[in-house]
Amino acid sequence: MLKLGYKASSEQFGPTELLDYACLAEECGYDSVWISDHFQPWRHSHAHAPFSLAWLGALGARTRRIVMGTSVLTPTFRYHPSVVAQAFGTLGVLFPGRVVLGLGTGESLNEVPASGVEWPEQKERTARFREAIRLIRALWTQERVSFDGQYYKTRLATVYDRPATPVPLYIAGAGPFMAKLAGLEGDGFICTSGKKWELYTETLLPNLAAGLEASGRATSANYDRLIEMKVSFDTDRGRALEDTRHWAALALTPQEKTDVEDPIEMERRADALSVERTASRWIVSTDPAEMVERIARYVDLGFNHLVFHGPGDDQARFLRLFGERVLPLLRKRCG
Repeated sequence: MLKLGYKASSEQFGPTELLDYACLAEECGYDSVWISDHFQPWRHSHAHAPFSLAWLGALGARTRRIVMGTSVLTPTFRYHPSVVAQAFGTLGVLFPGRVVLGLGTGESLNEVPASGVEWPEQKERTARFREAIRLIRALWTQERVSFDGQYYKTRLATVYDRPATPVPLYIAGAGPFMAKLAGLEGDGFICTSGKKWELYTETLLPNLAAGLEASGRATSANYDRLIEMKVSFDTDRGRALEDTRHWAALALTPQEKTDVEDPIEMERRADALSVERTASRWIVSTDPAEMVERIARYVDLGFNHLVFHGPGDDQARFLRLFGERVLPLLRKRCG
C-alpha cells in the first residue's frame, strides 16, 4: 500500500511553527510525519534544532491519525540506548500504532558538540549501532535486563511502560552494509532521493533484498521501504529553484562535509555552491504531471512510503499546493 508522508524540517523551523505545519499535513491528507533528531542544524543563520522526542509527544497529542517517527535518530552517543528504549516505549503507549523509531549511525555535526566525544571511524560507529539495536529490542521485550556489551551496559534494567507490540524500528542506510542490515534486523528501511540512480538499483535495494531473504522475510508485505523525497514544487519555477538554497548542504559530497562539526563552517561551504548545484538533489518542477512521473520512478523501484521534504520557508503553501495538485495524481498513478 502506498503511503505519503511529510518531512518536518526541524533544522529550518522552531518547534511551535513546525508543530503547526505537521498538524496541517494531517489536515491535508498526508499519512505520516517524520522529524530528524539533530542537536545542531546544517547552518547557523536563521536555523533551529528542536528536541525531537518532546516534539513528537506534542505532535501525538495534537493529531489523531498520522503515523510519526524519527528520520533519523542516533542511539549511540548523545543517547544511551536504554534511554531511547524508554522514550519510545512511552510514546508507543501514548499513541499506539502511530509511532516508529527510525535509526541511523549519525554525523559528527550532531554528536561531537553535544558530547565532546572523539568521532570514531565508520567501523566502530556501525558496531555501536548494532549493539544499541540489540539492547533496545531486549529492553522492549524482556524484564530485568543485564546487558554486558562492548560499548553499553545495563544492570537489572526494566522499561516499565511499553506497548504490547514493540514500536517498529526502521534502519537508515546509504551504502550496501546498512541496507542489508535493514533487511536483516529492521522493520523498515529509510533512504533519501536525488542520488545517482545506480545507488538504488545496484546497491541499496539489492542488498536490502538480500538481508530480507536472509531473515526469512523476502515475501513480507508489511516491510516498509521508505524514501525521503526532496521535492521543490511551485507555480513559479524561479521560486522553486531559489527555495533549495536553504538546504544547499545536502548537495555537498560526503568528502566535503566529513568531520564538519560547526554549523557556521557547514553554512560557509554550502553557501559557496551555485543554485544549480543546490537544486541538484531536488525534483524541481511547476508541472504536477512531470512531478508525479519523476516521483513514480521511485515507486516503480519498490519504495512504498514516500516522505516529501519541501525546502521553502512557506511550508503551509507547499503542503496545500502539493497536497491539492500532486498527491491525488500520484495516488491515481501509483495506487
